[in-house]
Amino acid sequence: MHDKSRRRRPIERHVDPYRGKKSEHFEADNDDALRPGTIVGRNAVTEALRAGRALDKVYIAKGETDPALGHIASKAREAGTVVVQADRRKLDFLSGNQVHQGVVAVESAATYVTIDDILNIARERGEAPLIVVCDEISDPHNLGAIIRSAECAGAHGVIIPKRRSAGVTAIVSKTSAGASAHTAIARVANITQALRELQKAGVWTYAADAEGGTGLWDTDLKGACAIVIGSEGEGLSRLVAETCDFTVSIPMRGQISSLNASVSASLILYEALRQRLGHSS
Repeated sequence: MHDKSRRRRPIERHVDPYRGKKSEHFEADNDDALRPGTIVGRNAVTEALRAGRALDKVYIAKGETDPALGHIASKAREAGTVVVQADRRKLDFLSGNQVHQGVVAVESAATYVTIDDILNIARERGEAPLIVVCDEISDPHNLGAIIRSAECAGAHGVIIPKRRSAGVTAIVSKTSAGASAHTAIARVANITQALRELQKAGVWTYAADAEGGTGLWDTDLKGACAIVIGSEGEGLSRLVAETCDFTVSIPMRGQISSLNASVSASLILYEALRQRLGHSS
């Protein structure tokens, strides 16, 4: 299918003018404040854990040594929930300045699956896997838009990391227009390991990059493939980019040198769909 000599070559990096800069717009879970699924305070979070409610993240006050908060963090980790140390300003924001007692939780709006589950969906449909891998997409609007495009294009699943990423929360579900309820979403501890797992299963991995690699129209996406999309400000992390088998770039004619992450994902997904439906250029 491909020249194997092209695998895992170094990638010439595109320097984003906003690289390294922080923006509140891109902070994971910022839009969860005052929305359904935000749980504020020790008793409320404790009861949510006891009831087995699916929590996306539990935010604990940074530097807090109170045993009660330590107990909540321990129970959250036992339940497989990501625990994040956050400063008081973050907790104040998430709680809408309510009395949070050093802890705020955000409920998950999805039941996560495994990579094997996603691959099994492709097998059951009799199709070559088409998967989107998100490398630290922190803006929930972008993640929701990617999930929506993935569902509409017939992708078999989306893979996101547990940390440094938006989870599938209420705002992501809303932005996806409900697509998150119909899309298999795997949440993994390490994206690089997830890519290697996909490669062992015979899935080719394609890093979306603004520069370098093969142009989108010249890239064969009919076989088993995973499209890897980088974060809004940083792009793909070095190790993730180097792990991918190929790079693919979207033709650009304007003065702006890069596209929004969700737009890039959508364009590549629909090129894959076009090829799989057998349409000519």
